[in-house]
Amino acid sequence: MSTPRQVALLIEATNAYARGLLRGVARYTHERVRWTVYFEPHALDEPPPRWLSGWKGDGILARIGSRRMAKAVLAAGVPVVELRRIHSIAGVPCIGPDNQEVTRLGLEHLRERGFHQFGFCGFPRGLDPPMDGRAHAFLRHAQAAGLPCSLFPAERNSNWAQEQSRLVRWVRSLPKPAGIMTCNDGRGLQVLRACFQARIPVPDQVAVLGAGNDDCLCGLAHPPLSSIDLAPELIGYEAAALLDRLMAGARSASRPLLMAPRGIVTRLSTDVLATQDQTVAKAVALIRERACDGLRVGEVLRHVGLSRTALEPRLKRVLGRTVHQEISHVRIEHAKTLLSTTDLPTKQIAGRTGFRHVQYLTRVFHKATGQTPALYRRRTLNPAPVGP
Repeated sequence: MSTPRQVALLIEATNAYARGLLRGVARYTHERVRWTVYFEPHALDEPPPRWLSGWKGDGILARIGSRRMAKAVLAAGVPVVELRRIHSIAGVPCIGPDNQEVTRLGLEHLRERGFHQFGFCGFPRGLDPPMDGRAHAFLRHAQAAGLPCSLFPAERNSNWAQEQSRLVRWVRSLPKPAGIMTCNDGRGLQVLRACFQARIPVPDQVAVLGAGNDDCLCGLAHPPLSSIDLAPELIGYEAAALLDRLMAGARSASRPLLMAPRGIVTRLSTDVLATQDQTVAKAVALIRERACDGLRVGEVLRHVGLSRTALEPRLKRVLGRTVHQEISHVRIEHAKTLLSTTDLPTKQIAGRTGFRHVQYLTRVFHKATGQTPALYRRRTLNPAPVGP
């Protein structure tokens, strides 16, 4: 047998996202290769480990938090894949979440809840370039849709109490009801606390959506925080696959490899329909509860006591969809969840989501997503990164 490659994992294990990356790397090594792994727990801002300067290995997977760490990693003289993207290092490929898709999904989630006013809370500009990109991407998506959006003006050198006071003023200043996305789950907790201090009910007046789906942080929030699953295990898996190719002599990618998020985990912080139209709210509540049970348009109309011509203009003003389109949308979203989180056969998924047969599910799913259910499942479980 050939000697296993020696790979250093300079990835902190102090947050859920980084631990997800490590699980993805572990899955790759179990399924594809046998590596001798060098890993010791450390914080992101710690100096390079002492052993790295004399280490004779084959490759490095790293989340680089400082120029000092970047210099030490490059000095090792082996192929490197970078997973944080804070520091741009010439010749070193990097991989991470596709922030354009992350924020598009976030805005769509908030719009589906009926919000027409939006905000985004990130970090002080220049502190974390990928997070800056997430903020600007959300703003661009909102502007492209003609929707008002306010960015929280975060400032450097503010202590926690000062920043919390500024967050309170900011959430008070937003036109209500408003949907807010935050750059990560930690920021989401801060915004929820600001809403509590300002006595703004969540999610009725302000809905808050995080990013990262850190179960611990989301569960600590009050109410529990909805969040975007960035699929860190898949990113870790693809990073390991890329490093494996580089160690075998492949050329380095010239652009960042961007991975689409897995989806949104909805919790109470966005579990609302932001509308004063109680008839529309009643119709949507029924659709979300029974769409996958074969619900028909006529049943919705009877439930709210209106004709189709009376209800649909009101529903379209809130959600931008007709009754039939909303029923189909709820079914497709549930089908996506089952495809990405279970190994149920497509026939069973069709039955569980209210479609009469697999062919009907496939036709409607392809029209909505541009993919067949089988292709969506393959790309979700092991997506191809964007880039060369």
